[in-house]
Amino acid sequence: MAADLVRRKVAVLVSTGGAPSVMAAKAATSTIPIVFTIAVDPVQLGLVTSLSRPGGNITGVNFLSAALESKRLGLLRALLPGLQLIAVLLNPNRPDHADQTSQVQEAAATISQQTHILLASNESDLDAAFTTAVQMHAGAMLVATDQFFNSQRNKIIALAARHAIPAIYEQREYAQAGGLMSYGTNYRDGYRQVGVYAGRILKGEKPGDLPVVQSTKFELVINLKTAKALGIEVPPNLSAEADEIIE
Repeated sequence: MAADLVRRKVAVLVSTGGAPSVMAAKAATSTIPIVFTIAVDPVQLGLVTSLSRPGGNITGVNFLSAALESKRLGLLRALLPGLQLIAVLLNPNRPDHADQTSQVQEAAATISQQTHILLASNESDLDAAFTTAVQMHAGAMLVATDQFFNSQRNKIIALAARHAIPAIYEQREYAQAGGLMSYGTNYRDGYRQVGVYAGRILKGEKPGDLPVVQSTKFELVINLKTAKALGIEVPPNLSAEADEIIE
């Protein structure tokens, strides 16, 4: 699809959906401006030279979602202080899988939290991961940042409900769809910035001169209906911290 857009000689390629789409756009053109949304370090992926001066034909918005796993671990502990084991669901096919894994492990070690990594990159893996979490008596699950997981949102929420596993996710849409809790970037604000950058490029500015925007707005959403179904009483201080409570 990226190659098709290049053949049509579009003025700007807006690449949403994370690393796979922007890497496809980058492979398709080195001249047409590209504005991306991504959840990992664009410098590490080789998309830009630096955040302040991207250079080349690419710039965009870093949602920082993958860097928030430690915060999500802490929120699970705040909700369930007696947790002994937290299962962590990761996609081994992510470009930054190794970094994401080490960040989770370092965060867990900092708060002396035992975790177990479960890997899933297709639908059958998801079923197996939840079965393993139950067999290991995991008290909760951290569903890490990943586009594949987002595409399987309803299935993951259903599996968590079926196995009665409290889980935290990256996007508010999980909590709105019945997931227990989410913490992550305010995506609406980030996508608006993508539109602003696309407009500035159409007016003549160069993407290489537009700094990569780092998201600064994050939100905690708690679904009290799901908490009640799981027999969880949300602590008042955690409720007070939430940006949205779903009842």
